[in-house]
Amino acid sequence: MQFSIDKDLTFEQAVQILFEKLGDYKIMALASCHNNYPMVRNVSCLFYDNKIYFKTDKNFRKTKQLFENPQVALCWSGVQVEGIATNKGLVVDEPGHKFETLYNKYLWGSYNKYSHEDSEIIIEVEPVFVEIWDTSEDNYAYQIFIHFDTKEIEVKQYDQR
Repeated sequence: MQFSIDKDLTFEQAVQILFEKLGDYKIMALASCHNNYPMVRNVSCLFYDNKIYFKTDKNFRKTKQLFENPQVALCWSGVQVEGIATNKGLVVDEPGHKFETLYNKYLWGSYNKYSHEDSEIIIEVEPVFVEIWDTSEDNYAYQIFIHFDTKEIEVKQYDQR
């Protein structure tokens, strides 16, 4: 059998694979760390413009951690994203309301339960490094490493048969 994933992917193709795997939205585990104290919690994420977005209350403990240390990691089903979190302001003040529209479309239950106009902010995560674990069509495990800062990628076959 031959390993079926193209090891000569371009950076753009690898980024496309990343966002195809994530789709329009996912519940992802968000890891942050403040004063050497790590925390993980789930957040409802949207994906557009090659970035990850979620909303949170500006008064939450996790949000205060993100303000003090914006380095985060997000994980979902074999996809790990390390990146930098940025506060984009109140959801209701976003020009064009793209986030609010998509959140209402894909995460309607959360949109209605947790929408507080005076305290809900959008957090944007810009990927810095991504690791994707997957299996090729001929059942070989592999990893794709994407370095956003240098636009380099690496495809590594995990199984050796």
